[in-house]
Amino acid sequence: MTSTPQSLHGVIPPVVTPLHPDRSIDTASLERLVRFLLDAGVHGLFVLGSSGETAYLTDSQRDTVLDVVVATAAGEVPVLAGCVETTTGRVIERARMAEKVGADALVATAPFYTRTHPAEIDRHFRAVRAAVDLPLVAYDVPVSVHVKLSVDLLATLAQDGVVDAVKDSSGDDAAFRQLLLRTADLPNFAALTGHEVVVDAMLLAGAHGVVPGLGNVDPHGYVRLYEACRAGDWAAAKAEQDRLARLFSIVEAASPATASGSTAGIGSFKAALALRGVIADATPALPMRPLDEDETAEVRRVLVRAGLL
Repeated sequence: MTSTPQSLHGVIPPVVTPLHPDRSIDTASLERLVRFLLDAGVHGLFVLGSSGETAYLTDSQRDTVLDVVVATAAGEVPVLAGCVETTTGRVIERARMAEKVGADALVATAPFYTRTHPAEIDRHFRAVRAAVDLPLVAYDVPVSVHVKLSVDLLATLAQDGVVDAVKDSSGDDAAFRQLLLRTADLPNFAALTGHEVVVDAMLLAGAHGVVPGLGNVDPHGYVRLYEACRAGDWAAAKAEQDRLARLFSIVEAASPATASGSTAGIGSFKAALALRGVIADATPALPMRPLDEDETAEVRRVLVRAGLL
């Protein structure tokens, strides 16, 4: 399908990348996961994001993942392709590949590793948008990129038609609220929260959708939450959000003594999906490690409490 900014709304999970124990791409599990998400009624798929381990994958693995997701989705919902790279030229290269494969929109962060001035970040997004004629989503994820995209920058890029949406994973809900106010008169701009435990509040504030890593594990719950918010049933929305917030405690299962925040999140999502029978194996990319037996048992206990097992 051809995506438009207006179609970037609702629940858009950042699809995890199933791997075999040898860490090659498990395409069969990826196809099952995509069907699981589509059957739950999600409104889009974000491929090759942080939850998709894009920074850990080779270019050929990224190509495989995008090929599989685009083919499996078969136009049912927009596919947003992560083009997360260190510099502008590399982002454009990934963006052109995504366009060739059939992605419907692009997702890019600010440049990273290099020291970057705000004027250069502005120039970066403008160059990407000029190079590939697909909707562009600015991905604000300072925990990984080490720079926060300012409200002024994002509002200017939105008003100039450079970025069509933002995926806010900054955790700075005050800044996100200001961005909603600054872009409220832009009918073609979509503001998507990545803060999966306060989705009800962000939708009440005017967000257009959510990109929840936990949505891999319980897409049905996030679709129910979104629909309750759309219907103005805020009591039902709060009840669903509270259940999902409790489910989110699976990210605390991995021991911080030997696991990073990335391992805690990706590892727990994959463990939960394996326990639910959606993917075959919970192996993450190196240097991350799978959850051990005790950690996986804790994930199981949380899933049972949430009614998912």
